Amino acid sequence: PADAVLAAVKRDHVNQRLIGTFAFTHTGRSFDGFHYALDRKTGNFTVVAAVPTRGVFQTDGWGWNRAAVGYAAYTRGWGKGRHAAETRIFAIEYGDWRHVLKTDNRPAPVRRGDTGTIRIETFGGHTIHAAATNRGTVDLLAWGAVQTGRWGIQAHRGWSVDFEGGFQPKALAALKPWIRAGFTRGSGDGDPGDGTHHTFFQLLPTPRLYARFPFFNMMNTEDRFGGLMVRPHSKVTVSSEVHSLRLANRNDLWYSGGGVFQPWIFGYAGRAAGGARSLANLYDVQTEYRVSPDVSIVGYWGYAQGRSSLQAIYPRGKNGQFGYVEITYRF
Repeated sequence: PADAVLAAVKRDHVNQRLIGTFAFTHTGRSFDGFHYALDRKTGNFTVVAAVPTRGVFQTDGWGWNRAAVGYAAYTRGWGKGRHAAETRIFAIEYGDWRHVLKTDNRPAPVRRGDTGTIRIETFGGHTIHAAATNRGTVDLLAWGAVQTGRWGIQAHRGWSVDFEGGFQPKALAALKPWIRAGFTRGSGDGDPGDGTHHTFFQLLPTPRLYARFPFFNMMNTEDRFGGLMVRPHSKVTVSSEVHSLRLANRNDLWYSGGGVFQPWIFGYAGRAAGGARSLANLYDVQTEYRVSPDVSIVGYWGYAQGRSSLQAIYPRGKNGQFGYVEITYRF
């Protein structure tokens, strides 16, 4: 979007939720295929059909995977005056015919007997808004998706929603604060024996954009979160987030991962939490220093306070910490 606030919200809170390059790892994930976009005054039409390449945790990133994705979307910006907005609708066709062991909440012997193809149709959209007021800029985001298709021998039905809001007050102009809060929920499966897989499947995302300490994703997850970002200098951005994480369904698994990256591993991990729902509270802080337009330095630290689900899995140590320093050179 031409509006700077909408562009930032779309980049950081919509981008790569379902189809992404994974990023951050040694080789990432790319896509071999075609991408066609048509811009008109009435909106943008985009069509993509591609095969995800190997990579992410496999440093040989040349080969293909026996999986593919097709994407079609219509996006239109609208609003006038002090109100800017953008709305998109999309459809995604996803297929995975690698015949590897699926990660879901069925017993292991049942899963080992199901090497059938995954075929999922996802339909959804987003709408984002930014409005300038006398006290600052308000932004709102609504995103949602529903799924149907086949999960091997099972039918597949899933859904996910995300609602967020932000405020950039004119007060404390030297710090340029941006306050945000939101709620995300991805459906879980309550009955592994009913012949239908109800866990929302996140396809091929970049998880770390939405889980900076990436031990969770949108699958069977309920995430209440808040954040604060300040920019005390044109080259410095400091952001902190708090996440209260629960499993959407206590009979399903705690999932992590980001989808296909090699032919032999499913791409998602799952652990049973013993019927508990409360997963963790995550507290983190990140500082970015932009040395130049091409070079940036980022430092991150996150602390996960494990709750009952992680206590059941890791009785000797339910808490976790993750930190790093990263230097990026763009060329």
